[in-house]
Amino acid sequence: MTESSKTKPVFRKVGKTQNLYRHAKSGTYYSLIKRSGKQFRRSLKTTDLQLAKNRLADLHRDISRLKNTEDAKLSFESIAMRWLQTKKNVNKPSSIVRRKSCIKNLDSFLGGRAINKIQPHHCEEWDAWRSPGVSAQTRNHELSTLKSVFNYAVDHGLILNNPASTLKRSRITQHEKLIPTREQFHEIIRVIRESDGRPDSQAKAKNGADFVEVLAYSGCRKKEASSILWRDVNFGGNQFLVTGGVTGTKNQRHRTVPMISQMRELLERIKPEDASPNDRIVPIDSAKKALETACRRLNYPRYTHHSFRHLFATQSIENGVDIPTVAKWMGHVDGGALLMKTYGHLRDEHSREMAGKVSF
Repeated sequence: MTESSKTKPVFRKVGKTQNLYRHAKSGTYYSLIKRSGKQFRRSLKTTDLQLAKNRLADLHRDISRLKNTEDAKLSFESIAMRWLQTKKNVNKPSSIVRRKSCIKNLDSFLGGRAINKIQPHHCEEWDAWRSPGVSAQTRNHELSTLKSVFNYAVDHGLILNNPASTLKRSRITQHEKLIPTREQFHEIIRVIRESDGRPDSQAKAKNGADFVEVLAYSGCRKKEASSILWRDVNFGGNQFLVTGGVTGTKNQRHRTVPMISQMRELLERIKPEDASPNDRIVPIDSAKKALETACRRLNYPRYTHHSFRHLFATQSIENGVDIPTVAKWMGHVDGGALLMKTYGHLRDEHSREMAGKVSF
């Protein structure tokens, strides 16, 4: 083999500048740094020599921050739980629960990899695997958790860069809210209350219907409704207290809500004679199956628990209750700004009716 036929090196050392190399074909400068037996090669993303030297100096400083400890070899889950501990005093309990779930889902893909072994392509592979099967909101929650854990690892000198930094949040489109009419609501309650006559079926039917009625008459979120105890109900003051139970409400604030007549009638009807103050007004956490079955039988849209919170808001506003008051009842703390954005459109039929009242 002649000298001219030998393959030329892809990277060429640049003068006397330590750790600086230049790609023979593209002219782009690269760094090649060895530390604690590990080799770091990074593109400096420039063909300008002075800029390359400046970036190389920055890279040296970043690498010097890396700690040569066993912590860098810990799994993603281990570091994630350390990060989560730092959030317990600043995040709501419900947020901590959600973050734990995100960490569990993330680790099921990352498979116990050491935090310092996770590369950008692993994060991209996770995204390609996870995104098709979940909503944009769920993906965004998990991506936010992923990036936060890596940022924590960078800040503590366990890794050099965040390997998920190039992943972008999904855009969440606003879908039209599914809100049942009053007639649909009453039909759903009727169908849920039907049972095959067996005692266990009758109890499930009763509890399911009662739960959906509580949602519609209170405007509560599902977890808030399932946490109302009989001691929270004040028949004398015609009001009830919403605490959210152990994990609290969404904004961590208790609120007192006046009972509309249907809510009072329902509670008076369903309260057992031997009810304990610490008993829940409805002893279930969800009526999902009952709702799905009723909607299917009636050929209705697939209404959810939250649809009946929307129904409460819409009915209240359509019947003349001002938006700031409805917002207070429902636990919004922005004075009604979100409520106006969410429910300001109302129903087309009501909108046309209101337009008929306007004249000049």
